[in-house]
Formats: sequence, C-alpha cells, structure tokens
Amino acid sequence: MYPLYNPVSLELTPFIFFTGKGGVGKTSIACATAVALADQGKKVLLVSTDPASNLQDVLDVELTGQAVEIPTIENLSAANIDPEAAARNYREKAVGPYRGKLPDAVIQTMEEQLSGACTVEIAAFDEFSQLLSDSNVLEQYDHVVFDTAPTGHTLRLLRLPAAWSGFLDTSTHGASCLGPLSGLEGKKEMYAKAVEALSDFEKTTLLLVARPDGSSLTEAARASYELNEIGVKNQGLIVNGVLQTRYAEDAVSAAFYDRQQRALTDVPAALKNVQTYSLPFVSYSLTGVDNLRKLFSFSSMMDATVHVQEEADMPVLSQVIDDLEVNNTRVIFTMGKGGVGKTTVASAIAVGLVEKGRRVHLTTTDPASHLTYTFGDASLNERLTISRIDPASEVAKYKAEVLREAGATLTEEEVAYLQEDLESPCTEEIALFKAFAAVVHKADDEIVVIDTAPTGHTLLLLDSTEAYHKEMSRSAGSVPDSVKKLLPRLRNPKETGVVIVTLPEATPVLEAARLQEDLKRAQIDPRWWVINQSFAAVQTVDPVLQGRAGSEKQWIHQVQNELAAKYAVIPWLAEEKIGYEKLKEFSQQN
Repeated sequence: MYPLYNPVSLELTPFIFFTGKGGVGKTSIACATAVALADQGKKVLLVSTDPASNLQDVLDVELTGQAVEIPTIENLSAANIDPEAAARNYREKAVGPYRGKLPDAVIQTMEEQLSGACTVEIAAFDEFSQLLSDSNVLEQYDHVVFDTAPTGHTLRLLRLPAAWSGFLDTSTHGASCLGPLSGLEGKKEMYAKAVEALSDFEKTTLLLVARPDGSSLTEAARASYELNEIGVKNQGLIVNGVLQTRYAEDAVSAAFYDRQQRALTDVPAALKNVQTYSLPFVSYSLTGVDNLRKLFSFSSMMDATVHVQEEADMPVLSQVIDDLEVNNTRVIFTMGKGGVGKTTVASAIAVGLVEKGRRVHLTTTDPASHLTYTFGDASLNERLTISRIDPASEVAKYKAEVLREAGATLTEEEVAYLQEDLESPCTEEIALFKAFAAVVHKADDEIVVIDTAPTGHTLLLLDSTEAYHKEMSRSAGSVPDSVKKLLPRLRNPKETGVVIVTLPEATPVLEAARLQEDLKRAQIDPRWWVINQSFAAVQTVDPVLQGRAGSEKQWIHQVQNELAAKYAVIPWLAEEKIGYEKLKEFSQQN
C-alpha cells in the first residue's frame, strides 16, 4: 500500500526527528536510520530524549548525556539525554531560591507543579534546543537524528509573550502543569532559534511513527495537525509493523492481517496528504547492530532462530476478576497508555463482576460510539449501568471555571498564555478527575469501574493544592468536596483496586513501570498488571508471529518477577469481543 521506508534512498535534512506515541517503534527506527546513514559515510549524531528510551539496549553501549562514538559503527556518535534528570535540575533551579523562605507546604506544591509530563518535556526541549541552535553542530555532523520531538502544545506555549514575563512567578490559577517556569530565564534567544530551525524545510524533517491501528494513527494525525499549525510542515509518516503475509489457514495470522488492513484503509483525513512509508512486521528484536541493519535490507522478516512456543501456565483475566470480587473492591481503575486495551479490559471486568451478582457502574472517557461498539446492540444485564464522561465538555467547563476565577485580573497577553497553558494534557486529566470524583461520590451502593484514571502527579497536585489553600489562604484553583473525599479513598487498598494494562513490549512496559512509580508517590499501590494482546499466549503457525511470541517473554518475565504484585496475561484475540455475551465469555476464560 505504501512504499517501504529506506533512509538511504531519501534526501533527508540535517535534523531528523522521530515522534509518536509510546510503543510504536520510534527508538528502533531512529537507531536503524542513524546506522544506515553512518554506513553510507555520513557523520551522524543520534540523540534520545525519550523517558522510556532503550537506546543503550538497542546499540549495546553505555550512554550518557554527552555524545560518545559508537565503537562498532564508524561515523556514528550517540547521546542518551535523561529527561527525568533534566527535569530535576530544571525543577531545582525554579524552586531552590525559595527554600527556607516559604513554608514547606508551598515548596511541596511548587515541586509537584513541576513534576508533570509537560515539565519533563520542556526540560528535554531545553536540552535539544542547544543542539538545534548551535551552528557548530552542523559543522561536525551531516545529520542529527532525534528519538522524540516536542509537541505542538510546548512549541505554542514558548511562542507566547507571557511565557517570558513575570506573570509565571505570580500566577496562582492552579491549572499549570508547567508551574512557575523560572527555568526559562535567559533562554529566549536559544529557544527562538530552535523553533525557527524546526520550521525550516531545509534543516528539519519530522517523521511521525505509527502502528497500523486506529488509535495509533489517530494520535499521529493529531500530532501532525498541531505541528503543522505552528509551521512544522516538513512531515512524513512511517507506518511501522505491517504484516506482509496473510496465512489463511491460521486464524490468528488472518485476523491480525485483516485488522491492520482495515486500519490502513481508514487512515485519518489529516494524514492523507502526508508522504507515507511503511516498515514490515518483523519477528526479531531490533537490538544489536546486525538486526538494525537487517531492518532496511527487507530480505527476511523472520529471525533465523525458530522460537518454539511453550505451554505456559499464565494467570488469566478471570483471576483478576475473582480477586476483585472476593476482596469486595468498590472502586476499580484501569490505567495505561493509549492503545493498550484499557476499555476492553475495563468492560470485561465490569461484566465479570455483574455475572457474580454485583451491581456495577462502568464509566469511561471514550466516545459514546466506542462504548456502543464495545457492547453492541444487545441489551445489558439489569445490574450493569454505563455512563460516559465527555472529555470535550468537561475540559471546556474546567477551562471556563479557571478563566472566570483568574482571568479578570490578567492582561490580554497573560490571558493568551493562560488559555494555551490550559491546552496541556494535565488540564484534561484534572478536569476528568473531577468528573470521575463526582461519579464515585454518587455511587456508594455499587461497584464503580473507571476506564482511565488520573496519574499520581495529578493526585498529588490536587492534594498539594488543598494544602496550599490551608497554608496561604489564596486562590490556587478550587478543589470540590468529592475530590477531597476521593483522595483518601483511592489510597485505601480495601476500597480501591488499580489495574495497570500494558503490552508485552519494551516501551509499554517501561512506561507502565513509570506510571506505577508515579502512583506510589501518591501512596497508591496497583493491585494487578494485565499484559494484553500477547502472542506468547496463543498458538500460531505464522513464523513471524511465532518469532514475536519469543521476543515477548523477557517483558512478561520482567512484569512477573520485578514489577507486579500480581499479573495476568490476555492472549492476542483473533475475534474482537463485542457485545455483552462475548464480554461475558471473555471474562470467564481460563
């Protein structure tokens, strides 16, 4: 459907960015691209600013924030910038001057405001801005390949005048996930040069990476639109992991192939005019130089080693449901990154508990059409009720509330900054959490299953905002009673169970591990991990899928032995579980 991506046959700019949601293969493709260009005699610097980067594993070299030559690959140097460490330094520059001068509760609030994903991103942007704005870099290298790219939100924010004013030090509206950005001081010129370089067709190419599935392509379309709106127009799309052969006699292979093809037929309109390439679904792990070089040879999608599938006695989803029911868990969250299957898992848990005689309320932030699709047209059990929290209306309501409370005293420029600040991911999370709290507050007589949940950062931000109220008696955003009451409830393992959903792949597992640490900071211990869509848990004769099953095992073992208190594995399903009866069957599988 699309031409194969091969960097040596393309005219690539000096700066090359790879961006996309977690688990789509950004790091592997960035590394393979850097190796291919270096093999052509180009001097290449490979830089990762991904918090979940496995760059060291892929190249099999210990890396730091300083560029080092890769001994096994002539012409290639690499650096692995730790954005979490950059964020810690960035946070301390902002908070440090106030230690000992302001009450501890205020310092705690400032630190938590600067602990969100947006702060990590802007700290990472600070790091690679130095490369983008330094003219000496392009005298040393023909190409600088970046594993990750800034979002449109961050770039828009930095273009607003209020981002550079004293407004950031005095704003108390409470919505900012970037907090008091004193770390920006003195860097306006460098950031301006970086943003200019990103918009320059002759300097920068931005390659969106997606999997051939609806969720991943929708996220790529959103990122493409946002970046295009602010002038980053030299874009391409790489659809990674397209199964090349359909084994009609293998139900798993045929269903997997057909599902991918349907997603590629329904590509979002925003991507229709973007130059698109594809890469095949391969069985082997993209680590080590030999496998990186193999990716663009397209000679074989299979590992030379035959992976024999084992009959593994893996715990299943029904055991998760049994545990939640026996312990009389009243509030159940399914959590994880987009595209891992949270909605299906939440729906199956809800149906499974209903079949055990419990009254259950299932609520989600997915569009109504998706829930309708998940349950089909069949009638529901009378013990199950479903609601939908509309993200658009909840966010609009929250934005209006913040602007009403804080906007009256602000200048036009400051209002513009505040409006852009409210476009951040943390704003949506806080707005939805308030809506979730209201649902749980009204549902004491039934079990509440919530598809998607707030991160530990959001919980601590709301909690510290409450302390900030008590300490300073000033407006930092209102905290409803339902939220105040829910925080202690979420921390009570006798009432609340968190189920982390992930995939048996490197990035989803690493991101889920960071999510768990985030929750533990908020004094919430996840009860279960659910590994979804596993080929290791199915029988297939497709040699490519067999190989993938073998590569999954290290991630399943890591979850089992290092990360999860309890875990379950859901096999890759040839049939989508649509409708109450199918979900019931799914929830009871042993």
